[in-house]
Amino acid sequence: MGALMVIFSLQPKQRNKRTDSVEDELELSAVRHRPEGLEQLEAQTRFTRKELQVLYRGFKNECPSGVVNEDTFKDIYSQFFPQGDASTYAHFLFNAFDTDHNGSVSFEDFVMGLSILLRGSVQEKLNWAFNLYDINKDGYITKEEMLDIMKAIYDMMGKCTYPILKEEAPRQHVEIFFQKMDKNKDGVVTIDEFIDCCQNDENIMRSMQLFENVI
Repeated sequence: MGALMVIFSLQPKQRNKRTDSVEDELELSAVRHRPEGLEQLEAQTRFTRKELQVLYRGFKNECPSGVVNEDTFKDIYSQFFPQGDASTYAHFLFNAFDTDHNGSVSFEDFVMGLSILLRGSVQEKLNWAFNLYDINKDGYITKEEMLDIMKAIYDMMGKCTYPILKEEAPRQHVEIFFQKMDKNKDGVVTIDEFIDCCQNDENIMRSMQLFENVI
């Protein structure tokens, strides 16, 4: 189970099932940002109503206001990677979840992204990963953007790998990836190039599975 799933799936308190729906409605009315109804979110995601209830209680427990700002997101995320510096990767991840770019992640933003990452199709996951790599959201991935993400992952995970990774490893990784992905050699990777390359290269697909471990 990924770190974000653990963070917001905290064990809820023992509750009387008959009062669950009433208490949920009271909880929803108490926060600054009230999420969409559970039925609508159930239709829009691949989570069951019960899973959404558990996720929401955990989310509310960590974020009583109903939204997460970037500093809070970093604080929560860093708890799961104490062996490294997760702040830069958490910054990029926060921006990927913040789909409307308003500086905060709501419960809807969170579960919609989590639904794709945990239960989406390969195509959906790759679309989400492309958005993560496309730091400036201009529709293209540059080598510098890919290197920034890769360095952030190595900063977070590098100290707990064996054998210890060399400092030049992120750049070497990116050089190989980018050479394969940039098929027309124009210096940028489009979403079509990214998806086509990932789907047809077993080594890249295995590397992409890293995201499932650090998200």
